Amino acid sequence: MRPDAVPAYAATPTAVPRDAAPPICQPPEDDLSDRRRRAILALLLMVSFLAQLNFFIVNPCLPAMSADFEGAGLPAVSWVLNAYSILFAAMLVPVGRIADIRGRKGVLLIGIAIFTFASAVCALAPDLGVLIGARAVQAIGAAMIIPTSLGLLYPSFPERQHTLVVGIWAGVSSVATPCGPFLGGLIASVSWRWVFVLNLPIGVLALIAGALLLPKVCQPEGSRMPEALSLGSLLGAVAFLVLATVQAPIWGWSNGRTIGLYAAAAVATALTVQRSLHAAEPVIEKCLFESIYFTAATIAAFIYYGGSAVFIVGCTLFMQHVWHFSPMGAGLAMAPAAAIAVIFAVSAGPIASRLGRAWPAVLGTMSMTAGAIYWILMVDATPHYATAMLPGLVLMGISAGLTPPPIFAAANTLAADRATTGSAVINMCRQVGTAVGVAVLVALTAKSPASIGYPRAWIMQAITGAVSAIILLAGAALARRRSLPTPLSTAGRSH
Repeated sequence: MRPDAVPAYAATPTAVPRDAAPPICQPPEDDLSDRRRRAILALLLMVSFLAQLNFFIVNPCLPAMSADFEGAGLPAVSWVLNAYSILFAAMLVPVGRIADIRGRKGVLLIGIAIFTFASAVCALAPDLGVLIGARAVQAIGAAMIIPTSLGLLYPSFPERQHTLVVGIWAGVSSVATPCGPFLGGLIASVSWRWVFVLNLPIGVLALIAGALLLPKVCQPEGSRMPEALSLGSLLGAVAFLVLATVQAPIWGWSNGRTIGLYAAAAVATALTVQRSLHAAEPVIEKCLFESIYFTAATIAAFIYYGGSAVFIVGCTLFMQHVWHFSPMGAGLAMAPAAAIAVIFAVSAGPIASRLGRAWPAVLGTMSMTAGAIYWILMVDATPHYATAMLPGLVLMGISAGLTPPPIFAAANTLAADRATTGSAVINMCRQVGTAVGVAVLVALTAKSPASIGYPRAWIMQAITGAVSAIILLAGAALARRRSLPTPLSTAGRSH
């Protein structure tokens, strides 16, 4: 391994929009002390982790919510999760683009305030309708937090440290996924309302710290907002697609409402693409995809997180419904995956440096495939956690630790004034992929015996891991052909 080799998610030369101008940062990063930078990093990691955690933390709480709101069946209560996923996915890119133009700090702080307020309403919700509405508002706040938390890292640290801090951010964000069922199961044993109560002190602390610590980052005066038609078409495309996907297992895939929503999503998607190619100020600029690695990462994120949703949701449901674990028991059973994810997320950089071409992202996606194959071969209706479930959870923890850092760090291949937008695009693909994965899981398991349904879902998980690896490798090969260094294929030089 050459001494100048860097982790597989190192930065590459940027793709620069025609009108790109460096964002204005006040104070400049050179004026920030190391202590303040560390505090900024801790703050951004905390709010990003919290927003991601709240996507899956409610899963083990759904049965308790159904019991608490008398007459509310699980299909109705599932909208506590669906409302969050639809609004979160739909709002990511619009608010990311707005943050790049109008100011990342302001958008982040508003997002934290919205998220915290909505969490309080969720905790006090007197009925299911209020809870679902508050979750939708909470999702809007989360969508404002995720891309801006990454977008604020770049101007807060010198360029030579971007690879390090982006890797840490991506690793911590990825750990939130396997931690969700674990923490949700523990908290649900007391009361599901505490899932939301715990957000309140963290949100208040983050608001105060953010106002004091974060630099102001925005485009120069005169930068134009994305056009309304482009914004509206993207919102419609994502919302219609996710809504159709989460409802299709309930309505039926051939139901007129499902087909109508998919048709509307297709029309809105076509309009979004048309505006991206021809509009003066589209919400998603075509120049973003001039970065080969960014393009490969967005596609891989959609596919990988579809399989990851099968792992997170499927394993929790399997252990509760088939092995009859309690919510707390299922949460504790998922803990090894979260612990392994932390270890490998922190170690992803050193591992990549030692292994060279054994790219962390490819190892991570193939670990997911290996875990799914193990479950297909070993898991049955008889509970044998240590020998049947645990080895697969370890492999999935490795996957959750190694895969996200190089995927999310693809935003670092874009111009500095598009970092938040790029992060939002990848996260949008992640959330849409997650919704699709959950819908496919439900479709495969709802009307089939567990001995048939869950192995089918694990087959899907194995395929998504392998396909993601192929896409990432193909992106690396194309980048080499165009003589562009890529985080997956070549060792670059740290900047």
